[in-house]
Amino acid sequence: MSVTSAMFTGVTGMLANAEGINVIGNNLSNVNTVGFKSGRMLFSDMLSASGPNNSQIGRGVQIQKVDNVYAQGAFENTEVVSDVAIQGNSFFALAAPNATAAPATQDLAYLTRAGSFRVNSAFNLVNPDGYEALQSVDGKPILFQHTASGGTPAAGDFAKITAVDSQGVITYSDYAGNTYYYAGNGNPGVAATTANYSTVKSGGFTVAVINPSNPLGLNKVGGTLFTSTADTGIPTTAFNTTANQVNGTSEKLYSNSLELSNVDMAAQFVQMILTQRAYSANSKTITTADQMTQEVLNLKQ
Repeated sequence: MSVTSAMFTGVTGMLANAEGINVIGNNLSNVNTVGFKSGRMLFSDMLSASGPNNSQIGRGVQIQKVDNVYAQGAFENTEVVSDVAIQGNSFFALAAPNATAAPATQDLAYLTRAGSFRVNSAFNLVNPDGYEALQSVDGKPILFQHTASGGTPAAGDFAKITAVDSQGVITYSDYAGNTYYYAGNGNPGVAATTANYSTVKSGGFTVAVINPSNPLGLNKVGGTLFTSTADTGIPTTAFNTTANQVNGTSEKLYSNSLELSNVDMAAQFVQMILTQRAYSANSKTITTADQMTQEVLNLKQ
């Protein structure tokens, strides 16, 4: 094997570590992105060439995979009641903007950890990009009771969210100051009483979540959203109260809170230094191999 092979080996190292810097740069650029999950570059060696006595000589490095890291991010307290953070491994389930029906199956929903929700002009609970939060029982978009545009608000029409509890039950007030529990897509709210709370919760009229058994299989689609793939383990069945509702113990929702990015800046800077040094070292392999080739050319002189 000629010395020029070492040059190509060095090139593989430079290319792979250049992409590694891209991953680190993306992490650092999203350090203030709510619900962002950092990525990490995994490298693997390339096919080795056969050497004497059944030995092998490596031919360089390649990118094996870019993994997402789903460690829990820190919580930030906010002054907005409809800002909601998840403790646990679940994701909020969302439908595309302006959807009026539930996703046919759970694996067709969009997932996010960024719970910065608001009620829009159509009285749906949405994220800043208009993706609609879903209800646990059947996956329909959360839609509050309201009177048609231009009409006089009735006793129970939505005015503002006043609470989202740890199990996803939403309390809201009407224009008269009365409090109600959200009770289903477009349905009239029910009075905020102890008995009605149990009915609403058991009925699944709560904020829907999905807990993929293998989150590493999720696909990033931008906007802090993920979609399912065949590897996530998300059921290809319709939404239901049992599977799509937080349990209130290992999985909880926190109102007036947002989950921050899980990027550790100190760790990223250390990784940046190592990656830069690796890139530089591989460039030295190329220049050294070039010098060795020059020595061969000098033999003619």
